[in-house]
Amino acid sequence: MGRATRMKITRLDAPRCSGGENPLWDAEREVLHYIDNSGMKVHSFDPASGRARTLEMPAVITTLVLRAGGGAVVTLRTGIHFLDLDTGALELIHPLPDPPSHVYNDGKVDSRGRFLIGASTANFAEPGPDGGLFRLDPDLGLTRLDSGIHFSNSPCWSPDDRTFYFSDSWINTTYAYDYDIDTGAVSNRRVFVNTAELGGLPDGATVDSGGRVWAALYRAGKIAAFNPDGSVSRLIDVPVDLPSSVAFGGPGLDRLFITTIAHDLAAGGGDSGGDDLAGSLFVIDGLDARGRPEPRFAG
Repeated sequence: MGRATRMKITRLDAPRCSGGENPLWDAEREVLHYIDNSGMKVHSFDPASGRARTLEMPAVITTLVLRAGGGAVVTLRTGIHFLDLDTGALELIHPLPDPPSHVYNDGKVDSRGRFLIGASTANFAEPGPDGGLFRLDPDLGLTRLDSGIHFSNSPCWSPDDRTFYFSDSWINTTYAYDYDIDTGAVSNRRVFVNTAELGGLPDGATVDSGGRVWAALYRAGKIAAFNPDGSVSRLIDVPVDLPSSVAFGGPGLDRLFITTIAHDLAAGGGDSGGDDLAGSLFVIDGLDARGRPEPRFAG
């Protein structure tokens, strides 16, 4: 009888970030893409070789997803762009107004190739529910799906595509919606979990092959796995206070990569408890959980 694999958390020798976010496993290149939002960079890290490549961005970057035809779609403070991952060239497809009424933050692609993008308030000094949820279709049409969100995070789907998860981090709440995979419409928003009792804000999230929602709990120094009924399945301590997002990756999609943030801007810009590991990239092995391949934008 084989022995159970022991869980292990490792700090990777990868570029550190002031605002690490958006880990995304690229199965074709066998690299992990992740962003430094306030550092205005896109990093691509090969865990096998330890090599990394960095692209400089001209503005704060908040989301990156891959395109079926190659390259990526990214959201910057200037709007939605196509990105050439080889050259760093950007093509603006949907600008934000100046000054913006909202900013984009966090997004994922559904199994039909649509890009759902969270929007957050642009008023960081006095946050209001000015954000919401948008859908970018493969024909590049942009549709608002929901409103009333302060700080958007955590977009992801159940394995059967029938439930969409999305958070308002400002009020510690992750919502579940009914999702129509044929039309890309959301409905029946309800509370999935409130993370206040766990001591942190729900940040970036992903869903494993069994339907559990894995979420970074910002300020709590924890990763939580929630069952489809919202109950806590796992609660894992990580070495820093500000984990920001999670993604399954590696050849078997059984390694959980974790981005972290060095400075807590919402708390006045102070560092994350003076931890010299803050901003590092981590991975958890031995979770006995497996992710699913992230779809690519079809446009």
